Amino acid sequence: MNQPSSVAEANPLRAYLPRTVAPEPCAVVLFGATGDLTHRKLAPALMRLAVEGQMPSEYAIVGFARRDWDDQQFRSELHNTLKDAKIPDFDQTWPTFAEHVLFCPGTFDDPQAYARLKQILERADQSLGTRGNRLYYLAVAPDFFPTIVEHLGQAGLIYPHHQDAPWSRVVVEKPFGHDLASARQLNRELSRVLSESQTYRIDHYLGKETVQNILALRFANAIFEPIWNRRHVDGVQITVAEEVGMPGGRGAYYDSAGALRDMVQNHMMQLLCLVAMEPPVNLSADAVRNEKVKVLQALPRWTTEQVLANVVKGQYGPGSIQGKPLAGYRQEKGVAPDSKTDTFVALRFTLETWRWAGVPFFLRTGKRLPKRATEIAIQFKKPPTFHFEPDDASLAGANHLVLRIQPNEGASLAFQAKVPGSRRRLQEVRMEFRYGNAFASPPPEAYERLLLDVMLGDPTLFTRIDEVDSAWQFITPILEAWQETRLEPAFYEAGTWGPPEADQLIARDGMRWRRL
Repeated sequence: MNQPSSVAEANPLRAYLPRTVAPEPCAVVLFGATGDLTHRKLAPALMRLAVEGQMPSEYAIVGFARRDWDDQQFRSELHNTLKDAKIPDFDQTWPTFAEHVLFCPGTFDDPQAYARLKQILERADQSLGTRGNRLYYLAVAPDFFPTIVEHLGQAGLIYPHHQDAPWSRVVVEKPFGHDLASARQLNRELSRVLSESQTYRIDHYLGKETVQNILALRFANAIFEPIWNRRHVDGVQITVAEEVGMPGGRGAYYDSAGALRDMVQNHMMQLLCLVAMEPPVNLSADAVRNEKVKVLQALPRWTTEQVLANVVKGQYGPGSIQGKPLAGYRQEKGVAPDSKTDTFVALRFTLETWRWAGVPFFLRTGKRLPKRATEIAIQFKKPPTFHFEPDDASLAGANHLVLRIQPNEGASLAFQAKVPGSRRRLQEVRMEFRYGNAFASPPPEAYERLLLDVMLGDPTLFTRIDEVDSAWQFITPILEAWQETRLEPAFYEAGTWGPPEADQLIARDGMRWRRL
């Protein structure tokens, strides 16, 4: 008889329990321990969990990388990183935290390195009480995922979980494949060693408190769900805007990816799912993820002609932001001078479901836009008759619910109010909710929540393989249409909101992009 492989599976209502449940003792192994992700996100997140008392009672943090370091050198490196992170109570917590930090030098394809890692982990079981439980975080390029997992399996470092026996879990970063075929191939390679319950495909957007709050706003408030449908909603806009271009020589990577793969296939599809999904029967991992998959399966499967009619591919040229001159994408380091890579994408589609049939969804994302912002805007239908003088005739009474993911995390509801005076003139006003004001503290970092969930064995905020597969089934025909037609990008100046073609796309439905 199969035993539950996680706390969430053992108790489907675990999401309703207080999050004071402590994770079991474990060792956290960071592959790529000297890389950017570890130093910017993972190490600070683990340190904050330790400061907040949310790490297991016994734990080890083991760095794995090519550097010929010992434990003390790795500790010194982490100390410098964490000191700059300005974590409260760092000085008091660091001495104890450092005692749990270990290092294993080696390359990802060296069997001897995994033998050393096994010895280090067994010593940690003895000296630090980690009890054989393992969390492997692959903070490395996706090309290394199969190699690392295969060697972990060969070294006996991955094992099936049974009740009252140690567990092993693997976290893989995005991107999971670069198209449908490669995603399926990668899953086949990983599944030779890992079960689905041991595989945690991370999308840090799902760890953001503001993203999780979408479910609370929809399903914990009776005023929204009755009007969250095609009878009351005119359109939905999801925007992920970035000011940055190609920092740190990222151009070489980005030139093989582009905005559609880098942002739409994962982050934006997840935001879409949370906005459009049906209410789950409960908040267990499978109940939530089942409803998300249904949204992705309702996406259109476009022909080449439909792709060209409903998707805008853009690329930034020279421009400026706040008076600072900026190079065009093709002038960035590592980018081909004739690159056709998309740095901006805008899409328009409908979902073939009872709730959303006929409602246009508009997604846009881009590099070198005027500001950094992520938001979801629900535009409700206009009143059937209008007896007032609107301040903005193009909106004419349309109400908007805006969910701000970043920055200024929160939500606002825009509605019309009469301007004082003898005229019947209206002006848009807003009711505002801001996390910082309401809760007197900013939301926690996404990686804190996600790392804690892996230690607890809760996969709710991680992407299941059928989610990945369904998202790629929508994205891959777009990539193939661009390749087939050798589509040139529509150019836009750095520091603007994208090419004119994006404005034309949304104007076909009598709408316009929101001014962020």
